[in-house]
Amino acid sequence: MVEKRLGALPVAAEFLRRLDGAGIVDEMCPGGASAHLSHGQVIEALVVNRLTSPAPLVRVGDWAHTWAVEVVFGIEPALLNDDRPARALDAIAPELDRIAGTVGARAIAEFGIDVSRLHWDMTSMSVHGDFPAEDQDEQYPVVGYGRPKDRRVDLKQVQAGLAVSADGGIPVHARVFDGGAAEASQVVGAMKDLQGMAGAREFLMVPDSEPVSCTNVAALLAAGVDFIAPVPAAQVKDEVYAVLDLAQARAVDWVPERDVDKPAAERESYRVLEDVHTMAGRRKRDPVHRVRRILVHSTALASGRRRAREKRLARAGEEMDKLAGAAGGRHYGTHQKITARIGVIAAKRHVTSCLRWTITGGESEPPALQWHFDQDVLAAEAAVDGWWVLLTNIPAEQAGPDQILVHYKGQGVVERRYHDFKGPLAVAPVFVRHNRRVVALIQVICLALLVFSLIERQVRRAPGSEQTMVGLYPDQRRVRPTGRMIFYHLGELTPRIGNTTDPPTVQITRGVQLHLLDLLETDITRTRWPQT
Repeated sequence: MVEKRLGALPVAAEFLRRLDGAGIVDEMCPGGASAHLSHGQVIEALVVNRLTSPAPLVRVGDWAHTWAVEVVFGIEPALLNDDRPARALDAIAPELDRIAGTVGARAIAEFGIDVSRLHWDMTSMSVHGDFPAEDQDEQYPVVGYGRPKDRRVDLKQVQAGLAVSADGGIPVHARVFDGGAAEASQVVGAMKDLQGMAGAREFLMVPDSEPVSCTNVAALLAAGVDFIAPVPAAQVKDEVYAVLDLAQARAVDWVPERDVDKPAAERESYRVLEDVHTMAGRRKRDPVHRVRRILVHSTALASGRRRAREKRLARAGEEMDKLAGAAGGRHYGTHQKITARIGVIAAKRHVTSCLRWTITGGESEPPALQWHFDQDVLAAEAAVDGWWVLLTNIPAEQAGPDQILVHYKGQGVVERRYHDFKGPLAVAPVFVRHNRRVVALIQVICLALLVFSLIERQVRRAPGSEQTMVGLYPDQRRVRPTGRMIFYHLGELTPRIGNTTDPPTVQITRGVQLHLLDLLETDITRTRWPQT
């Protein structure tokens, strides 16, 4: 009796078939069949490897031998030696943008994905190795130092951008960028990619805060693309918020998913105001653009800033009291030493704006320190707590300020997909040696993320409007199924390959496995197993 792991292989195979992943790769990158495997077959194997047991790009053949890859995909494990995946990555590298765009368009059409609202963001992936500049191929994104999201400043990196649909959080487009590329400079290219993929469909682009610049806004306006973008906090002065009247702001009828089960008094709430924002270029001859500015107040943000300020003030107060007690002593016996220490405390605790102090005592008597916090300054800071800003060009008659906020709040789907990207699919760290293969491998993992997300979307949509199910956890609580939990439960499916008198069977140990296979419309009994 031979046992191999089946897991989610049949499900992934069905979704890859609908995406025509291997066919698209083979059409754009022909010529890989000399070893009885096309490049498309190898890339599909790498996608499924990432979905089932992600690991460094070595011993893929051993994985295929342990899993039922030959039965489901018709790939002999011995053909997936360490050199074959590398050659497939080299083959697809020149066509990555075309492959990503074609597969994304296919996903939109095949699975009926609504791309009327697309959320765009970028993240960084640390890369181990030296990657000297002279050894890198400049035709592809270059591995280099940048602003790492994981704070690994000791490692070089590459960056990836994802465009994720509000419908199911599907990453319909992905692109890899240089490690040192500025996020703000990539939004126009992303917009053009999405326009080409969406075709005649109109879509709303929701980028992260980095792209808010006059140049990018001008490009979005010129292209006729609707957008909603947050403004970095540093670009809005407190004076703007200080004159706002929260009582006049409109309450937003929306509750964050994390607060749905909380009592009403404990939920985060939002209010919005609106005015017009003028953006001018650096040069006098640059055109002036006027867009809607949505001023948003969040109770959770206000509470968070209040708690942070109270903590800063408490720590600064303790240190100032200690200094006042030590003033005139051996370590702080002069005005200069006391003043220097006050400067350190004020800078470290960020209380420079509100800290007031005087030093008394002359040459004949030891110095003494008196201090306090300016309550007027603290009141002014408290008045602007919780406010932040969105910019949009959507006409007011199409969406009020509250609707603009609700549209923007879908930006969390990108962050969730990046969590999947670096979590279940294990994109980081990357060990591939050549920058060409680094870029190709990241695109392969983006294809895996696409399949992962489509599977999650189908399971969530199948039960009905509630998008929840029981059986995923031992306590039978009703939850929204996640891709991680779906693959966890399907991962334990194991075929038992017998002989003519003992026909092959699939071990299904829990009812939730049958339920998931039914929701995913996958019939594992139709697979033809070899007999021994």
